[in-house]
Amino acid sequence: MQDELKTDADASEHPEKDTMPSLEALLKAAELQAAEHHDAWLRAKAETENMRRRAAEDVDKARKFAVENFASELMAVKDSLEAALAAESPSVENLRDGVELTLKQLTAAFGKFNLNDIDPLGEKFDPHLHQAIQVVESDQPANTVVTVLQKGYRLNERTLRPALVMVAKGPGG
Repeated sequence: MQDELKTDADASEHPEKDTMPSLEALLKAAELQAAEHHDAWLRAKAETENMRRRAAEDVDKARKFAVENFASELMAVKDSLEAALAAESPSVENLRDGVELTLKQLTAAFGKFNLNDIDPLGEKFDPHLHQAIQVVESDQPANTVVTVLQKGYRLNERTLRPALVMVAKGPGG
């Protein structure tokens, strides 16, 4: 009990220890904290703007140079065609062989970049892959592609150009 009285007496002897900090001190601490938060917010805002700018630059570069690898592959095809035209007196056989090799180069470049032919002869007509130019009499089943006028092309799974086709009307149709 004496200990309790002693602590109460100590508290009454030193009243400044248990009192609240002054309003000026609280205000100064709040201002410091607000300044820290404001600085952190400005830094976060600047970092966000920098990230947004870098992302926009990356997208712009990707758009500009998206076909760079494909273009590099096509340069070899162009070189082959120019070499064929530069030949002094090529024979028909040499020209044919050169064109076949150049076509192989072009086909390999297309394959490397998932650019594939749509050659639907004998297949069922698909409006997503084919464009029917004419419907013709045929002994094949109705809606079967009987003639391909121009091949189509797909890049990955997207149709770039539908194949131009003639479709069977069907027997007795």
